[in-house]
Amino acid sequence: MPRRPLATAYRPLAPTAPRRRPGAAAASELVATGLHPLSDGQVNGVLRAYEDQVKGAFDRIVPLLKRLSALQHEADFIEQAQQLARAELGFELPLPILEKAWVSQLDMRTLFAWCVFETYEQTSDAFFQHDPLGGKPGSPAAEAFNEFLLACGFHLLDATPCADGRLAHAMAYALRIPFSSVRRRSHAGALFDVENTVNRWVKTEHRRYREGQPNSAQDDTRYLKVVLYHFSSKDPLHEGCAAHGSDDSLAASCGLARLKDFQQAVENSFCCGASVDLLLLGIDTDTDTIRVHVPGLDGSTNLESWLDAKAVYEATRHLNAVEGRARIQSLVEQAAASSPDPGMVKLIARLIENNISQIDYVRQYHRGSYGDAGHAERFIGVGIGFKEIHLRNLTYFAYMDTVEEGAPDLDVGIKIFKGLNVSRGLPVPVVVRFDYNGQVPGARLRAIRNCQRVQAAMENRYPELFEQGLLHALLTVRDQDRHTPAEAVGSTITFASGGGH
Repeated sequence: MPRRPLATAYRPLAPTAPRRRPGAAAASELVATGLHPLSDGQVNGVLRAYEDQVKGAFDRIVPLLKRLSALQHEADFIEQAQQLARAELGFELPLPILEKAWVSQLDMRTLFAWCVFETYEQTSDAFFQHDPLGGKPGSPAAEAFNEFLLACGFHLLDATPCADGRLAHAMAYALRIPFSSVRRRSHAGALFDVENTVNRWVKTEHRRYREGQPNSAQDDTRYLKVVLYHFSSKDPLHEGCAAHGSDDSLAASCGLARLKDFQQAVENSFCCGASVDLLLLGIDTDTDTIRVHVPGLDGSTNLESWLDAKAVYEATRHLNAVEGRARIQSLVEQAAASSPDPGMVKLIARLIENNISQIDYVRQYHRGSYGDAGHAERFIGVGIGFKEIHLRNLTYFAYMDTVEEGAPDLDVGIKIFKGLNVSRGLPVPVVVRFDYNGQVPGARLRAIRNCQRVQAAMENRYPELFEQGLLHALLTVRDQDRHTPAEAVGSTITFASGGGH
């Protein structure tokens, strides 16, 4: 079916926008308007436009289908349906479904899944074509952050947020890190796979030795592994991390334990000189406020102590930019578990300053706290990839090589969508994704086979949902070395004519 590109009401972030901060005169004006002196209201506006554009595209699907339901027995139903779809969604609907409406009820389940998948493809296309977040590889914003990271003493930032869709925007929004400057893989409970992470560490260090990228192996920098757990200030007993039973202390302690396991694995295999640095962060999914367990120079982390960005916000809101940054650095140093590490302090101070803008973002556009305190994801993302997803409650992530390996993450996602969709008679939309290295012969074909293998495994694991049309999958692949959109290579949606999605 023909599609038109997702409308670009947003504009890409200016390369220097994330670095722009108000001077003393502008700071007083921001305070008068309710913004913190270190907030970047201009970037907040751009991010808001992007959020509205993308989420709005998904949220127009159900209202449109309701209108079609009332029209399905009209004589010119197909013409009306296509006209409405083009106007509201930006693409036409599959004729095989529309043409059957006069003899039976419109297949709303299949039509819903089709629309979700088409909208996802629009979103991917627009992200890679227009770089709305201004963070593609080689962009000024990404290069500036990469240089800053090296100046802090870190040659790579590897972050694991929880797979909960309420954290999907953590990097680009809550922490304001260019998406290409961080290695992000989400896992339920932020419990990343230690062996896989060690392998990624090995590849990173090998590249430093062989290519001097991002810097020489002789340079005194470290690999920084970050875990981002979450909690809820509005409903802490029910809307915290499901993988940890909404127990904030358990989420933090398990995250730290997994970090230490990774560090120990590297040091046991490659000696103490190959040590990595660890950072544990928490985020309030209602306000996007972060808490930082500031580590000491000796690598120690105190689970019972953290620096709350909201407290920092209040402590600096009446200071100008220069005074505010100095105060933030002082607060970070005071919060360290032992003698502070200057490079780590510098990085954390930047992340907290960035988070101050996000606190204002939630105050400006969501009245200080998100209305959807719980899950409200639009689809499940399964596999490896999804660099284009950076919006809260858009996607539940289940990263995996095989369904067996990632079954716990996927089961959580299916449980969530049974409440969100199946309870309303709507199917669970799953986008299967495997990125591949286009320079490796046969890599694309192997990625496609991985997609097909995961689809077959899901059909075996959730047979009742598939049989009832309550679970549909779109198979996609993407060349990770090119800044290009995902490519659809298959789908569970097929028609008698032999065509598919």
